[in-house]
Amino acid sequence: MLEQIALDRHHEIVAKIDQESQEIDFANIDVAIDFSMPNAAFGNISNCLNNNTPVISGTTGWLDKYDEAVALCNKTKGAFIYASNFSLGVNIFFELNLQLAKMMKDIEQYKVAIEEIHHTQKLDAPSGTAITLAEGIIANSEYEGWNLEKNESGLIPINSKRIGTTPGTHTIAYKSKVDTISLQHTAHNREGFAEGAIIAAEWIHGKTGIFTMRDVLNLG
Repeated sequence: MLEQIALDRHHEIVAKIDQESQEIDFANIDVAIDFSMPNAAFGNISNCLNNNTPVISGTTGWLDKYDEAVALCNKTKGAFIYASNFSLGVNIFFELNLQLAKMMKDIEQYKVAIEEIHHTQKLDAPSGTAITLAEGIIANSEYEGWNLEKNESGLIPINSKRIGTTPGTHTIAYKSKVDTISLQHTAHNREGFAEGAIIAAEWIHGKTGIFTMRDVLNLG
C-alpha cells in the first residue's frame, strides 16, 4: 500500500528491503520509510542516518532505543520522524485527546480508560497509538502512568482486543456515576496510515532534525 500510494503521488520506488543481507544503494534514495519489526527498526534507522538518508519510522515496540536514534540523528545532522501512527485523522485525534485531558484534569468525578481493537496479526499490545494517547493524558493530568488490562489507582487502564481484520479502533472514555464522555477514532482501512507516511516522507525531504507528525501537519 505504501508503494502504490507513493507511485500514485508520482514518486519512484528505488529499493524494497526485507532482509538484512540485502545491499542498499543509498546514493539513489531521497527518503527511506521503515515499517518493519521491533528488533529490526533501530538497525534500519541507524543505517539510514549513517548514510545521510532521511528516515520515517512507524514501527512500534523498539522505543527503548529511541533516545539513541535521536542522538545519532543529531550527530549525523540527519532527519528523522517517528510516529506511533501516521494517519492524519489519528494525529488530529491525538490533539483532541490533549485538549480533553486538560479540560478534565481537575474534575475528580471522572476516571479515564482507553480501549484499542486491532486485527489478530498485530504483535504488540497495547498498540503504540494507545500508548501515545495515554502519555498525552498523563502529561496533562494527575495520572502517573498506564497499565494493561488492570484498574489501579493513579494509572490509566488500557484494554487491548485482537479481533478479525480490524484495522484499528481507539476509544478514550471518561466515566462518572452519571455519564460518560468519549472520543473515538475508527480506521476503515489501512490506507490512511500509508498515506500519512508518504506525506511525512514528502515533508521531511531536504530538512534536518528530529520531527513528529505535529510538525508535518503544523499542529504545534
